[in-house]
Amino acid sequence: MSEKILCEIFKSSRKEEMYLYVDKKQGLAPVPDTLKETFGKPIAVLTMILTADKKLARASAEDIMASINSQGFYLQMPPAKEAYLLDVHRAQVNHQL
Repeated sequence: MSEKILCEIFKSSRKEEMYLYVDKKQGLAPVPDTLKETFGKPIAVLTMILTADKKLARASAEDIMASINSQGFYLQMPPAKEAYLLDVHRAQVNHQL
């Protein structure tokens, strides 16, 4: 695995809080067409040097680097909505009653 990656991060134009991390040298070429369609127009938000010990908010830099090295990209999904999870829990409880 590379010790560092010049990583470019794109946000989705279609899905809030969905991001694609790619190696800047390869760009979006390794990303499958079906994912590109779902993702929508990629909007560049940040370029940074990614190292395994880098602290990130929602994902492990090590996991992101491993994914970029193996498949050419890392997809960060939006976080689960607490309200949605609460509704699911309520529905399950009501169903059991």
